[in-house]
Amino acid sequence: MKLNNLTKEEERVIVNKGTEAPFSGEFDDYFETGTYICRRCDSPLYRSDDKFDAHCGWPAFDQEIKGAVKRLPDADGSRVEIQCAKCGAHLGHVFDGERMTDKNVRHCVNSISMKFVADKKGK
Repeated sequence: MKLNNLTKEEERVIVNKGTEAPFSGEFDDYFETGTYICRRCDSPLYRSDDKFDAHCGWPAFDQEIKGAVKRLPDADGSRVEIQCAKCGAHLGHVFDGERMTDKNVRHCVNSISMKFVADKKGK
């Protein structure tokens, strides 16, 4: 599997399971139509239709692309980490039961863990 080169900050978050500062990521307030892909391996993760404004400082989604994200207990056991199912890149955390959307789930994702691919016009 081909992995993209990462900057030191991308590596801190994606490989070493860090977190970017709230309200600092490029996709927190971003609502264009398209697909969010893994910055490390370019695998599709989320569709823009599943993104919502959770007012938490990070991009929030209430559904991943089927099979794209895996859930793992965080090292401290208090949260559930989400990773790219293809390459294991750290994406952020998932929270169930907050009732922010009808799907009742929030994927809280670091912007730095993703890239955005806009839908082609006329699609």
